[in-house]
Amino acid sequence: MGHETLDDAGVFQLSDDLALVQTVDFFAPIVDDPYLFGQVAAANALSDVYAMGGEPMTALNIVGFPSEKLPLEVLREILRGGQDKVHEAGALIVGGHTIIDEELKYGLAVTGRAHPRRLLTNAGAKAGDRLLLTKPIGTALLATVAKQGNLPEAEMASLAASMCALNATASRAALDVGAQCATDITGFGLLGHAAHIARASRVTIRIFVNRVPVLPGAREAAKRGVRTGGADRNLSYLAPMVEWGAASEPDRVLLIDPQTSGGLLVAVPPDKVARYVSLVPEALEIGEVLSPASMGLVLA
Repeated sequence: MGHETLDDAGVFQLSDDLALVQTVDFFAPIVDDPYLFGQVAAANALSDVYAMGGEPMTALNIVGFPSEKLPLEVLREILRGGQDKVHEAGALIVGGHTIIDEELKYGLAVTGRAHPRRLLTNAGAKAGDRLLLTKPIGTALLATVAKQGNLPEAEMASLAASMCALNATASRAALDVGAQCATDITGFGLLGHAAHIARASRVTIRIFVNRVPVLPGAREAAKRGVRTGGADRNLSYLAPMVEWGAASEPDRVLLIDPQTSGGLLVAVPPDKVARYVSLVPEALEIGEVLSPASMGLVLA
């Protein structure tokens, strides 16, 4: 599996029952605490393997570090955070590469394993499937507020907990109920990644806006006019694919908000929804898969 369907990772089959899942992701800090940044960046990179139905095995650190601007203790804490999160996933850091850079960046190249006939892909959604989302959205809006020094402690705690949470249980549950389609919600936002499913599966996706979970404080930030450059790019990208319906301006801002270490969006057969929610209690049904028409997104 290559990049043709805009899936979250590449898959290379080694044998009838074993395939490698490979991905890479890194970015500049979105939080000030180095250890937390390491955890978030690692969880974000590991998520691509889970989005394919895989299990992480090994990871390589990728670092750009401004050695003349920051003390090495900052780097040590970032790497410690990343290693702790990788170990939580049952995988190992086996090396990496560091360069001197003007801007701090950190992430991982991750290798996982999967069964070639038990994969989750963008192309696996079927008409009638229900769409379940396993984490609330709004991370970029809240991170922007945090950088301005205006995010209350409780909302910062909710944001950090969400971004640090692994998608392992959500992925395994999808395989358990026989789902064939999932994606993790990251830089393209909820609508962008849903659009990838619509295009790859040749279906139309209907999302019920009032069912989409939102992190505490994110809707208020959207109403106050907080915006991000990534959201503007997502809006331009999605313009020809979305029927916005009666979605309000704050709703639109949230739905295109670029996520960091977001949840999984899983297409679940209707008779398996209750089973999936019993395995992933935080999952909420937010939409459905419709027969081909526009092969885009409809908001309701």
